[in-house]
Amino acid sequence: MADQKSFENVRKVMVRQQLAGRNITDSRLLAVMEHIPRHLFVPEQYQPAAYDDGPLPIGCNQTISQPYIVALMTQLLRLTGDERVLEIGTGSGYQAAILSQLAAEVFTVERHEVLAENARSVLDGLGISNVKVLVMDGSAGLRAHAPYQAIIVTAAAPGVPRALAEQLSDGGRLVIPVGGEGQQRLELLVREGERFRRRQIVPVAFVPLRGERGWSEQDWETGLGLGEQLDGS
Repeated sequence: MADQKSFENVRKVMVRQQLAGRNITDSRLLAVMEHIPRHLFVPEQYQPAAYDDGPLPIGCNQTISQPYIVALMTQLLRLTGDERVLEIGTGSGYQAAILSQLAAEVFTVERHEVLAENARSVLDGLGISNVKVLVMDGSAGLRAHAPYQAIIVTAAAPGVPRALAEQLSDGGRLVIPVGGEGQQRLELLVREGERFRRRQIVPVAFVPLRGERGWSEQDWETGLGLGEQLDGS
């Protein structure tokens, strides 16, 4: 396994080539991604590849997203430092760690208890105290702490769950992959009063969002589920 200095070097290369070289321009975000040790959020056998330009398995049929996608989704939220953020799909905890340095507080929801526990352990080890990890179905959001100035979903939904959009504050931003296996797009929603401005960003490939407002296993395999659609405006 590479030593700490080696990881620091490849992390700098990741930021320079994969992020800044692809129009990630938020200087705060770039600094955070150069600082947060991504390799700690993946199983030990994958740590040498932690800064490669691609996703990696983390167990429970889940993945840690490609660094560029983490950066792109985060940049779309336009965080300034005082926001309350909701993340659906904790996974490894890496995305939550990035958000923790850019916002005031982060609530992150995970269905798999083992992943949630692993994420808590790494976050605690890094001294990150403004992230709350919850084990539950997050496909309908987390109304207890709404409204949120930003919501990020790290699994592909069959549609944009209205319940999530309605938990945004006025001016709040939701970033979510929408679609089935092999046919997904990253979308950005911005709340403007009772209306939602919706924009497609790039094609993506995520694991399915499961739960009440997500994909059923059968529908994901057939691509037939439409989910609850939020009309754009």
